[in-house]
Amino acid sequence: MSDVTVSTLRATSMMAVVVVLAACSGPERVAVPRKAQSRATSNAAAAATTSTVAPDVCATQPVRAMPDPSRPRYRLRVDVRPSEGIAEGDLAVVFTPDVTTDRLVFRLWPNGPRLSRAGARLDTGTVTVDGAAVASERETPTLLVVGRGTTFAAGRAVDVRLSWRLRLAGTIDDRVSRSGDSARLGSFFPILGWEPGVGWATEAPTTVDAESSTAPTADFDVTATVPAGLSVLASGVQDGPTHWTATAMRDFAMSVGRFTIESGTAHVPQSVAVTVGVDAGVGDAVQPYLDKAVRVLEDFSRRFGPYAWPVYTLAITPGLRGGIEYPGHTMQGPGTIGRTTSHEIGHQWFYALVGNDQGRDPWLDEGLATYAEGRFEDTLETARIVQIPADARGHAGEAVTFWESRPEAYYAGVYLQGAEALAALGDLARVDCALRLYAATAAYRVARPGNLFAALDRLFPAASEVLAGYGLRR
Repeated sequence: MSDVTVSTLRATSMMAVVVVLAACSGPERVAVPRKAQSRATSNAAAAATTSTVAPDVCATQPVRAMPDPSRPRYRLRVDVRPSEGIAEGDLAVVFTPDVTTDRLVFRLWPNGPRLSRAGARLDTGTVTVDGAAVASERETPTLLVVGRGTTFAAGRAVDVRLSWRLRLAGTIDDRVSRSGDSARLGSFFPILGWEPGVGWATEAPTTVDAESSTAPTADFDVTATVPAGLSVLASGVQDGPTHWTATAMRDFAMSVGRFTIESGTAHVPQSVAVTVGVDAGVGDAVQPYLDKAVRVLEDFSRRFGPYAWPVYTLAITPGLRGGIEYPGHTMQGPGTIGRTTSHEIGHQWFYALVGNDQGRDPWLDEGLATYAEGRFEDTLETARIVQIPADARGHAGEAVTFWESRPEAYYAGVYLQGAEALAALGDLARVDCALRLYAATAAYRVARPGNLFAALDRLFPAASEVLAGYGLRR
């Protein structure tokens, strides 16, 4: 998931030149000339948001919501053979809908336009529900509909099982890819596209370098095998040579390679085991990535609440120009130790812990992760002078479909403009506090803009007015 930041600024009285960094979707450094613009209106609005809310709101750590005890529980078997370009296995998931539905929907994201053009393909075998074979149909390349017309009652658990086979894309700047012995597997298996309290999220995949996925927090019990000599870095706790347990995570991802691995500990304040691996096909040193990951995890835990899981892993693999985040695991490419690292770790709060429909509300994770990145890198003030393209200005809250015809404006329009909108509220320490409240109250949920506004309102009475100027509404 792409990150866009400002890394270098040289300003004259009329012109600023910045370097915009794009993770996943573009090179780490792409020089883009921008014309400086006045922030008088934004600054005045920010001043108007000064709040008289009692400081007690920010004096103590808010209580974090607990994950749904009826969340989906996956058992996943994965056999990866990079030299053959194949990953295959089977899954079983116990799913308890909280709204009655007439079908089950699994998302097959490798069949989206970008990955399928590069050769990726995810196929499924016979599906059973509670032990009986049921009809399934590929409604679209990324939508597997199971048991259409069957009543799946709210509160009643069903046990769904199926086999799957994935053909990996070749070397591509994306989440399902292989390069030699290394492989990235993100959004790679059939996953339930459920939004609790609402129903199935069936948005089409995007052609922009973005996502349109939605998934509920779940538990994963994963057995993964790879050829001798290769290692796996993945979401969750590795509690055996081939076994991982990922608790209260909304997805599971893994990277395979010939890794040089270093480990350390982040104190958030509880101890978090941090493991970084650099593939043999990449020339980067491991230790600098490890040191930075530890610093960022500790910094964001102070700002936004403690990191939610006992482990964090980072894999540096070839052919990726930026970074792609998953709960507890990040994929990055060579030379991405800069703002890519802080941006992707920001997503551990804004996407992994607090989820969102990434097709409907991309700003809820990308704008907030860019704000977090700017806080760590101290680049928010620099970013504020970047001129947002005219066709993106005031549209930060649009769905991914809006950006299909404006792909060149997506990064500035959602990432930078989203971060700028938060910074325009005023006191950044109080913005951090509001995001800490949001991360606690909406933890493990699929959030909507109203959840964030509820937290902002407690510290910034004029938040709705200020953010509306950027196209952000509850």
